Amino acid sequence: MTRKIFITDDHFMVIEGIRSLLQNESDIHWMGHAMTAAACLAFLEAQQPDLILMDINLPDLPGTALCREVKEKYPGVKVLGLSTYDQQPVIRNMLSSGASGYLLKNASKEEILEAIDIVLAGGEYLCLEAAETLRQWEADKPVITRREQEILILICDGLTNPEIAERLFISLPTANTHRKSLLAKFGAKNVAALVKMAVQLQLV
Repeated sequence: MTRKIFITDDHFMVIEGIRSLLQNESDIHWMGHAMTAAACLAFLEAQQPDLILMDINLPDLPGTALCREVKEKYPGVKVLGLSTYDQQPVIRNMLSSGASGYLLKNASKEEILEAIDIVLAGGEYLCLEAAETLRQWEADKPVITRREQEILILICDGLTNPEIAERLFISLPTANTHRKSLLAKFGAKNVAALVKMAVQLQLV
């Protein structure tokens, strides 16, 4: 079965590089490319590919936002995130936006074809670097209780210990103890550092 592939990337060398890798594959139909999110959406109004290789950094719209819009309007179109970055927030944001996988731009022909096969079969593909980044992120996440999670959310909302105690119907010493415990578990020197880490780890 022929697989219809489209790429959205603002670097022509990347587009040409991937096109040259895939153009001689008999079961792949190269539908073309777009260099902006607007051009990608305009193309999709006329026809839809099976899969879009999508850069996470576009000049007119972040790839995450474009991915969300594509998945809302064309849920049958699969998206593979394409990037030079393997940082955890970038990977997670792309996947949570609806992408079915994540590839680095230095991927080999074999890896690109494998990713396309897996995603079009209904699976999720992560390149080794992205998978390791997410595995390490999971390992680094502090283990907190449900009550600590509630208090962490309130701390991030800017509530003081007395306000937290009143909101959760607990004593002020208990609220103080939970805050100290959270600071210790996160290795944070102060509340500002705690909030920053909680946001980075997407715990709030």
